[in-house]
Formats: sequence, C-alpha cells, structure tokens
Amino acid sequence: MLTGDVSPADLSDTMLTFPLETNTAHVRLNTPRQNFGAVTVCHRSFTDLKRDHSLFSLATPTFFNGILIFWDATNKEVELHIRNQNAEYRGFDYKPNMWHSICTTWDAGTGLVQLWFDGQPSVRKFVGSGANITGSPIIILGQEQDRHGAAFELKQSFVGMMSDVHMWDYTLSVCEIQKYMDQTSFTPGNTLNWRALDYQTTGNILEENRFSHVQRCP
Repeated sequence: MLTGDVSPADLSDTMLTFPLETNTAHVRLNTPRQNFGAVTVCHRSFTDLKRDHSLFSLATPTFFNGILIFWDATNKEVELHIRNQNAEYRGFDYKPNMWHSICTTWDAGTGLVQLWFDGQPSVRKFVGSGANITGSPIIILGQEQDRHGAAFELKQSFVGMMSDVHMWDYTLSVCEIQKYMDQTSFTPGNTLNWRALDYQTTGNILEENRFSHVQRCP
C-alpha cells in the first residue's frame, strides 16, 4: 500500500505476508519523530526460517543499526542493536511455524535494554548510555539495512508473517507489556501504531486477515 496523501491505515486484524526470499521486498514504516531518548518496540511474527533474519530495522544517517532486532540462527539468539552496539539473548524457545510476541525496551539514560519473549522477560543488559537516537529514521520490516534505507542482503531477509507492530518513544511498564503479550487492551504506539499506520510496501508483500489461515472448518 502506498500511502502518499491517504490517511493512516487500520491494520488491527491484518498481517503482512512476506512469501519470498528476496533482497528487495520490504515494508517501510513512517514516523516524523527524529529524536529518541527511550523506545519500546513490539511485534508478532510467524516464520519457519532456519537461518538469520531481521525482525525490525531502524537506520539513521549516522547509525545503520539505530535499532535492530535480529535472529542469529547460528548462536540461536535474539540480538538487540542500539546505535550500532548490541546485546545477545539466548534461551528463548523460538519455535518455527507459530506466532511469537516480542517486545524490546531501551533507555538512553541508563543504557539498559530488555527483551520480552512470549511474556517472558530477559535480564537487563547495558548497550551504552548518554546519547539519543537522532536523525531521520528509516524503519524497515522484512530486510536488514546495511546503509540508510538500502544494502539489503538476501540471506537476512524475513520470510513469513508479521503483525501488530507498535513503537513508543518511552519504555512501557511491565503491565502494559503484559497486556500486549496477552493481546488484551493496551495503549497503542505513539510512534508506530498498527491501528493507524503510515507505510509503503515494495515488492511481493501481501496484506491478509491474520486469523484466516488458522481458522478450522466447522
């Protein structure tokens, strides 16, 4: 969907399907914000990939890994990158062919990141403090940026389905994260809001009802 002059779209019951391994197809999510002293990013994804792949990529002109959420298949870990510094999280049961809910928080004041995986919190780790994420952000689903908005790699692309992507410019409380994980009423993102999303798709990406592929016949 090319947004242009149209209003943001409500994707509440929608998933984006990335059906092909490619170094071109992606979804760009748009926000006017250019200064982040704290963030929370939440999303749900479904894949059967057994290789590395990107789950969320925000690049600025200064930092191509401004915010990167990435699955490292070799080490079986989720990597969280903030301003080109990273923390690794192992021990989560990232099973194929099922939905997973992941939330990531970071605060520039403390430099701490934390991962929530299907309702389970990680330890908090340090990735650098004292500086905000600044500059014009390009936010991409489906690819990992090695340059600002470009330099995608085929073997880092996402193949599968993704839904409920939200981003806040503050760290969510534990209760709000749990509400997101439980798919109950939660405060939508004030930076990216899946219920009012400004976005563009490039390449072979489908918009489908999220529940249609899991419904059983009567």
